[in-house]
Amino acid sequence: MKLLKLSFLLAGCLAVQTAQADLVIVVHPSMNESITIDDISRVYTGRSSVLEPVNLSDANPIRGAFDEKALGRTSSQIKAHWSKLVFTGKGSPPKEFASEEEVLNYVANNEFSIGYVDSSKVSSSVKVLHTVK
Repeated sequence: MKLLKLSFLLAGCLAVQTAQADLVIVVHPSMNESITIDDISRVYTGRSSVLEPVNLSDANPIRGAFDEKALGRTSSQIKAHWSKLVFTGKGSPPKEFASEEEVLNYVANNEFSIGYVDSSKVSSSVKVLHTVK
């Protein structure tokens, strides 16, 4: 009986996971340069200042997904990385916004900014640069 319950639980988790929309990285619509996922990682870890990165708040689960899928690190590792840079005076972390709508609004109104949101939130006010799966 326990095995049957576990099977249903796992099946339910998989169904929720596949129902999730993709995470997309967005830029201002005027951006014409091609940027690789490695370039994005450099921007979000302070190793490049080509673009101004913006983050969702720590409480937002999309932030954790972005950190792991796009940057290849956990949110804790990213936080530790930025703490070290701030402590040594070598950088300051990206601006944070509470909602995806705020990220979209900021990116749409700031030509050299970059952010990420759930693909279901994208509007014509921004340009999708990459889809992260």
